[in-house]
Amino acid sequence: MGGTPIIPKALQGNGAQLNLSPGIISGDHVFLTGMTGSLADGSVPEDPATQFRRAFAKIGAVLDEAGLDLGAVVEMTSYHVGLHDHFDVFDAVRLEVLSHPYPAWTAVEVAGLRRPGALVEIRAIARLA
Repeated sequence: MGGTPIIPKALQGNGAQLNLSPGIISGDHVFLTGMTGSLADGSVPEDPATQFRRAFAKIGAVLDEAGLDLGAVVEMTSYHVGLHDHFDVFDAVRLEVLSHPYPAWTAVEVAGLRRPGALVEIRAIARLA
C-alpha cells in the first residue's frame, strides 16, 4: 500500500486534475508533492517573494491537514528556474517561514517547471509527531 493521502480542500482541484495526492502519510512521515507558488486559478504571481511564500503556504496547508506545521519538515528539496537570480529572496522567505532546527535542504537549478512562470517547486518530507 502506498499510504494515506492528504488532500486539503484548497488543493482538491489540483490533486484531482493531476491524479496525485498533495501529501501521503507513510510510516512516521508525510511526503509532500512539489509545490509551486501558483494561485487557485493556476496563475503564477510575477513577484518572486509572493511565489515563494505561496509555495510554503501550500506546504503548510497539507501539513495542517495532517495536524502538523512547517516545524515538522525534516527535509526539503527546492527546484529553481534562475536560481542565482532569486536565491537571496528565496532564502529570506525560507527563513521567515522555517525556524531552528532547520530541515536538511538541497537547492537545484532546473531548466523549467511544469507550471509556466513558476520560479520554484518545493518538495518536502515531514515527521509525524
